[in-house]
Amino acid sequence: MDLGMKGKTALVVAASKGLGKATALQLAEEGAIVHILSRDEQTLKLAQEETIKASGNSLVFYSVCDVTDAQAIMRAVEAAKQHTGSIDILVNNAGGPPAGKLADFEDQDWQQAFELNLLSFVRFIRAVVPVMKKNGGGHILNIASSSIKQSIDNLLLSNTFRAGIVGLAKSLSQELAPDHILINTLGPGKIHTDRVDQLDQKSADQLGKRLAEIQQESQAAIPIGRYGKPEEFAKMAAFLVSSANTYVTGQAFVVDGGMVKAIQ
Repeated sequence: MDLGMKGKTALVVAASKGLGKATALQLAEEGAIVHILSRDEQTLKLAQEETIKASGNSLVFYSVCDVTDAQAIMRAVEAAKQHTGSIDILVNNAGGPPAGKLADFEDQDWQQAFELNLLSFVRFIRAVVPVMKKNGGGHILNIASSSIKQSIDNLLLSNTFRAGIVGLAKSLSQELAPDHILINTLGPGKIHTDRVDQLDQKSADQLGKRLAEIQQESQAAIPIGRYGKPEEFAKMAAFLVSSANTYVTGQAFVVDGGMVKAIQ
């Protein structure tokens, strides 16, 4: 299937590692002009070099951007526009908030998680929509978590703000459809990234178990029997933001190997 990405400009947020990096690589392999963002320039530059080498696509650029900084977001969007005059694809993404329960968090923790995991998504969407409208349409994908379908124990902040992302996308899908802008949400289950390793290690520490034991138990609860690979997630992401997707909008999907049992 031709995803029709050649010549399209894609802005991928939090793309120096993990799912953002894997998604950026997939889009680059499909021929898109890819602009990646992250806070750490050293890691970001390395991701750019690795993406160019792996994809054979030299049109991969980067901007340093703290997604909790509204002005930095605007600068990043303007930088991405410089290459073609448009932004056709936005992949919203951000690092996960700390694990914990109600008693673990103060107001400041809630505010930081809100700015990182919800307000940043709003700001990026607000910045790119005028460009997409001017150019006749576009695709927006919000990367969230499998908690959009079923809450995850000990991840109160994530459960709260990921649900907000789904509500945002559903509402905007109706508002933006007349302008041919499609917006969806994609939640990873246990995809093997640093974030999953960190959460597994925290569970191991809390339960007094070895990391390998926690991982074995976790994988046994997944019908496919293993953690997903970042590239498996990225393939689904690429379809949703591609020209091949002409009718799917306002939806929330999970890439989880069948782990989520809730019916929604």
